[in-house]
Amino acid sequence: MKQKLLRPEHIVHNVVMSNSPAGTQVVGRLASVLRAVSTSMPEGITTTQAAQSTGLARPTVHRLLSALVTEGFCDHDNRTGRWLLGPELYLMGAVAAERYDISDLAREHVAALAEATGESAFLSARRGDETVCLLRQDGAFPIRSFVLYEGRRFPLGVASAGIAILAFLPEQSTERYLKNADLEPEYGPAHSPAQLRKKVAETRQLGYSVNPGLIVEGSWGMGAAVFDNSGQPAWALSLTGIHTRFEAQRRQELGKLLLHHAHELSTKLSARNNLVTR
Repeated sequence: MKQKLLRPEHIVHNVVMSNSPAGTQVVGRLASVLRAVSTSMPEGITTTQAAQSTGLARPTVHRLLSALVTEGFCDHDNRTGRWLLGPELYLMGAVAAERYDISDLAREHVAALAEATGESAFLSARRGDETVCLLRQDGAFPIRSFVLYEGRRFPLGVASAGIAILAFLPEQSTERYLKNADLEPEYGPAHSPAQLRKKVAETRQLGYSVNPGLIVEGSWGMGAAVFDNSGQPAWALSLTGIHTRFEAQRRQELGKLLLHHAHELSTKLSARNNLVTR
């Protein structure tokens, strides 16, 4: 079955909060709306698109977005009617980057992967039950896949980065996620719990993940987890390209290269954190 390219407004999943305290519901809805805006950048998102993305009523979304504009967390383009991330988030992000952003350390590895393979190389970070693409570097091969780009979010288990991270979480965490996740309606039967368990087992055996065109037909990806100081998979390096560039023999070469750079980056992060905590 041919897979279609998912638009940004399809990425943020509905938030079920009916059993949550009122305050928690508001926070959850605000977070859901902010994620919807984030995935639409830099073009921005309309109120209707944000409502469709979050599963919230359009008037509710409009009220939340208006409140976020008042606080500086969003901007509203009156000409286009689109909502965008605001300056307050930029300031907060700049402060948070000192602790969470590993782009400076990862950039050389992403660039090296792109140069060595000719494919598009990426760094993605785990954020809860999702991965977010932080860096992209295109290689020299002229035909590219644009499934993944900076700011794009996917649930764990979707795309090579999310498969790699899911596979190396503690077993209980992986099982808990697979029991609760409902990815098949949006991403197809290849993302059923049974099929994802097979992908997790395969990834653990190989050490790296392989996504054989499960999101967009003909667009393949491979990923390797990057571990934080506590040994948890917090990021992933990945490669994407057209299927003819990912034949069996080359996949082994790409896998070794991904694992090498993922190990080097994990080692650098561990050393950096040890220096900070001394």
